[in-house]
Amino acid sequence: MSAGERLPGTPVPMHTWAGAKGVEIAGDAWGPEDGRLALLLHGGGQTRHAWKGAGETLGDAGYRAIAFDARGHGDSGWAADGDYEADRLVDDLAAVIEAVGSEKPILVGASMGGGTSLLAIGEKRVDASALVLVDVAPKIEPEGSAKIQAFMDQKPDGFDSLEEVAEAIANYQPHRPRPRTLDGLAKNVRLGANGKYVWHWDPARRRTRVGMVAYRDRLSAAADTLTLPTLLVRGGLSDVLSEEGAQSFLAQCPHAEYVNVANAAHMVAGDRNDIFADSVISFLARVAPPTT
Repeated sequence: MSAGERLPGTPVPMHTWAGAKGVEIAGDAWGPEDGRLALLLHGGGQTRHAWKGAGETLGDAGYRAIAFDARGHGDSGWAADGDYEADRLVDDLAAVIEAVGSEKPILVGASMGGGTSLLAIGEKRVDASALVLVDVAPKIEPEGSAKIQAFMDQKPDGFDSLEEVAEAIANYQPHRPRPRTLDGLAKNVRLGANGKYVWHWDPARRRTRVGMVAYRDRLSAAADTLTLPTLLVRGGLSDVLSEEGAQSFLAQCPHAEYVNVANAAHMVAGDRNDIFADSVISFLARVAPPTT
């Protein structure tokens, strides 16, 4: 099942893998097949396309970069049982790693994807060589998180036009220049049976909001166990991860390195991919070079 009909121009995934409980996971890859694997996990409401620039840059640096759509997002399958809990996201990650056949990959996770990566490593589900957390930590700002949920909840029956979709995105990201064309929106929406444009994600994901306190506690416990090379990247304009939240994580994980990207909000890689990619590659070149 999916949100609806894919719009013309929507990029076709390069690869698919079997995730947990038979959910198909779609992804793209860049770089040499024998390079060290770097898995890129996007945030809630995003897709693998959020990582395209970073994936290409990592690939050019010799890494085998793979970005995949989380279940219920983009071109990946929807969970028939509506299971989008954190454990299933970790299961999907482990399944992709097994399918690709890599040992000790690098995990780069933004927001929801960072939480998945942190749990996978901290709860000993994945043995990784390095971890990059992007604008996420156990302690985040409730107001910023609520703003994300409000954006995702708007127009549940769909938008009347792509112009209306573009307006909604522009209102959510006022710091970004508005695209001159609507072509890029094909990656964000589908054409529903009612003729309206709907977001690409499964609305059943809303049910996963329950138990967020317990989820945050799990993230904190996972952070306490980290021993591998770790980099925290914060968007300087972020209203989700505050400087206080970043420093709280660094107190838990004192060996972690930290980069604050000025003029970038919560979606750091999309706002300033040049600075983001350079920071990540500089870190990885020291702790997990592309050739093993």
